[in-house]
Amino acid sequence: MTDLFTNLTAPPEGYGDWLSELKVRIQSAQQRAALAVNRELVLLYWQIGHDILVRQSLQGWGAKVIDRLAVDLRVAFPEMKGFSPRNLKYMRAFAAAWPDSQFVQETLAQLPWYHQLTLLEKLSNAQSRRWYAAQAIEHNWSRNILVIQIESQLMERKGQALSNFEQSLPKVESDLARESLKDPYRFDFLTLTADSQEREIEQALVKHVTDFLLELGSGFAFVGRQVLLDVGGDEFFIDLLFYHLKLRCYVVIELKAGKFKPEHLGQLSFYLTAVDAQVKHQQDGPTIGLLLCKSKNKVVAEYALRDSRRPMGVAEYQLIESLPPELQTSLPSIEDIERELALGK
Repeated sequence: MTDLFTNLTAPPEGYGDWLSELKVRIQSAQQRAALAVNRELVLLYWQIGHDILVRQSLQGWGAKVIDRLAVDLRVAFPEMKGFSPRNLKYMRAFAAAWPDSQFVQETLAQLPWYHQLTLLEKLSNAQSRRWYAAQAIEHNWSRNILVIQIESQLMERKGQALSNFEQSLPKVESDLARESLKDPYRFDFLTLTADSQEREIEQALVKHVTDFLLELGSGFAFVGRQVLLDVGGDEFFIDLLFYHLKLRCYVVIELKAGKFKPEHLGQLSFYLTAVDAQVKHQQDGPTIGLLLCKSKNKVVAEYALRDSRRPMGVAEYQLIESLPPELQTSLPSIEDIERELALGK
């Protein structure tokens, strides 16, 4: 094999580009084949689950028929996995949750089986399952990302930030901008305490920028931290600067470790003006601002946003979600930990 490669002559002109194109075609074909296999598998599982439902409900077959079916199918198809009693029960639950076969064929079949199980196990109603299924397809979420988004209650938070986008942006951009923000933002991944200061939170967000981008949502690209703006010889620093690929505009994020105050928007508005004048390209949309604060009075924030011409939103952030009382009482105190350490010496 070594002699074969050493004896090869130099490739002709254009060979490298052609090889790259072939690699892309092969990878695309592999992906299409995998998607086709997954689609057929999901549809098969739905049909099996539907058949079990019909026979149990209309013909009075008992629960033990699933155990018998599992044995017989594994004997008939020993090379195939997925015919355990547990998975057959999942197929029945899958068919019961999605009685519309057309929706399964046109939409759900785009998701792998383990995504289907996640939707069944973690969500209790069809509306939320449909929403998360659509999001997973649109953003190509892995199963782990789907779990994270469900557990963080993304559906309840998405589009909930207070903003003035309806007054400050065209209709299409306004809707997309509103849906791009959420409230509250959850920064549990930072493992910081509730009394952390702004600079500490900012540094931690940049250190965990991958998790931060996941929490921000699709479309955000990180530009920089403490971005310098020189205005008339005075220096100003933006906490965090992003670019939104769908909105085609810069997004300025300012952190406030305390409660929201109306004057915060004055500072943020100044930054938006400066970015529009010094940073954004003429083809970019108006720069958007997002003020993240520890807490806010909703009415005060609405009043402060009402007369601003600059597109801005206000949302809260959470560092560590409060523990249920039963867990709080079961956690060891500092004294308990020190006592255990002393006994271990």
